[in-house]
Amino acid sequence: MRLGDRIAEVSVDDAVRASVSYDQLRTGDDGLFWLETRPDAGGGTTVTRWRPGEGKRDVSPVGFDVASGVHAYGGGSFAVAEGTLWCVGGDGLYRSRRRDDQVELIVPGCFGDLTVGDGELLAVRESGQGDELVAVSLTAAPKVRTLVSSLGFLGAPRPGPGWLAWTAWSERAMPWDACELWVAFYSSRGQVGGAVRLAGGPEESAVEPRWGPDGALYFVSDRSGWWNPYRWDGHRVEAVAPIAGECAAEPWELGYASYGFLDDGRVVVAVQEGPRHRLVVIEADGIIRPVDLPYTSIKPYLAVRGTTVALIGSSPTVAPQVAIVDLADADPQVEVLARSEHAGLDGARVSTPTELRVRMASGREVLALVYPPTGAAADWQAPVIVRAHPGPTASCLLRLDWQAQFFTSRGFAVVDVDYLGSTGYGRVFRESLYGRWGLDDVDDCAAVAVHLLSAGRAVPGQVFIRGASAGGYTALHAVAQDGPFAAATAVSAIVDPDRWAQTVPRFQRAHAKRLRGGAGRVRAAAVQRPVLLIHGTADEVAVVEDVRELADELTSLGMAPEVLLLADVGHYVASSRRAGAALEAELAHYRSVMADAAND
Repeated sequence: MRLGDRIAEVSVDDAVRASVSYDQLRTGDDGLFWLETRPDAGGGTTVTRWRPGEGKRDVSPVGFDVASGVHAYGGGSFAVAEGTLWCVGGDGLYRSRRRDDQVELIVPGCFGDLTVGDGELLAVRESGQGDELVAVSLTAAPKVRTLVSSLGFLGAPRPGPGWLAWTAWSERAMPWDACELWVAFYSSRGQVGGAVRLAGGPEESAVEPRWGPDGALYFVSDRSGWWNPYRWDGHRVEAVAPIAGECAAEPWELGYASYGFLDDGRVVVAVQEGPRHRLVVIEADGIIRPVDLPYTSIKPYLAVRGTTVALIGSSPTVAPQVAIVDLADADPQVEVLARSEHAGLDGARVSTPTELRVRMASGREVLALVYPPTGAAADWQAPVIVRAHPGPTASCLLRLDWQAQFFTSRGFAVVDVDYLGSTGYGRVFRESLYGRWGLDDVDDCAAVAVHLLSAGRAVPGQVFIRGASAGGYTALHAVAQDGPFAAATAVSAIVDPDRWAQTVPRFQRAHAKRLRGGAGRVRAAAVQRPVLLIHGTADEVAVVEDVRELADELTSLGMAPEVLLLADVGHYVASSRRAGAALEAELAHYRSVMADAAND
């Protein structure tokens, strides 16, 4: 796609169609495979294969939505072995033989983190009683047996030479807070024995185990304050290389692969530093060599084969792409395999961000990405939309977001804030929001807004805040006090942390309990500005009843909010078939507030 030739409003349809999502990139027995989620096709997810000389094509059956609900957020929902696609649907584990384009239900239940071993498939199976690691034989009549059981959570079953590695964490913890790495003796079609904990504990998150070509077990631990790579050679654990950055993503989903091994044993790693990602190669002597790429955002799905690494990358001017990077030479060659672009946006100019750092009274800095109105002059002044990301452990990322461009092409500035609790700044920063949720995150977003007003960038009375999920809670509390915001949009919002801790899926209950204790429930009587509530009726993470109750309370107080309830839509509104309706409602909300202010 060529960018920068023309300025035009990004239509709702174009913004949605261009928001194709790529995930779970992995190598298979005859190519590269990944998931594609296409909002313009109803939000369904398919498995796509790419092979040299053939290009890409869908390989999952038409109309079958590949999706895992394990641990609420899924992950590792497919694997390919011996010409057969194994994948997770809404009600169990399926097998699809490509010759007949049909799916066969193998085992009912909730599965994820599918991994191919020696003649068998390993997976995590979740139930109301806890987790199991199971093995499924790759036979005409598959048999399932349990390898490990836990009342808590399990992940990352990774078979090695005579070993099995996996991760485990308590139902009282989140994997980014306290995650253990275990190994045990194991042979294909056998049972595990002699299990030993290698790393992790109450103050350490050890994630993403992977067996290296040298026979050692590699993993990522934040024992230094950053998620960095380590290796276990069968006798002791040692650091691979110290990096002042996050070498793993916050593990909301199973199946992440933030690093891999080139055929010469070098380790290739995606590193996050604040809002930026970069790719590095760790040489045999521990020297860290950066790889020059056109991407500033890299998803935690690296697929390494030979001298090449496949990745999902993007930048402020490059929409997400699936690409292969050849690392055989000092000058890496990049081949793009798939682009999440739309012909209607060809030649459209985009707004590119600048980094803004605002110092708080405590002395720490808050980083924000400021997207000016598309085509704005250097001295621009505009209405501003401050966005509080979800999580709240997520972060603002330097990648092309057509839904942000939808607003910048209409004269708004969009500002993403890495408030306290975000990932990309180390363990201490990530944990500092516990017990302060709804307070420090709100203060950080407000400080950025006040700075933009003081600098003459934001138009007084036209500064808005929006957030999704945990960010929706932030947005609602931001307008429940005096501050710079004229209105709020809350998408899939959490309203009452105490009630949420009871209704949230079991994976996230520990998170809810650690976060709460700050601002408490969003009280309708405290809300001082207009609110738009957007929520899916099928949301299982933040139930719609809480939002309905808040809307009723606001209405009874004479502050009736705008409400958009999306039938049969889950927690992820932006990737649903109703994403366009949500964008239109949000734009209308801001314009209505601006019009009312102009008429006063």
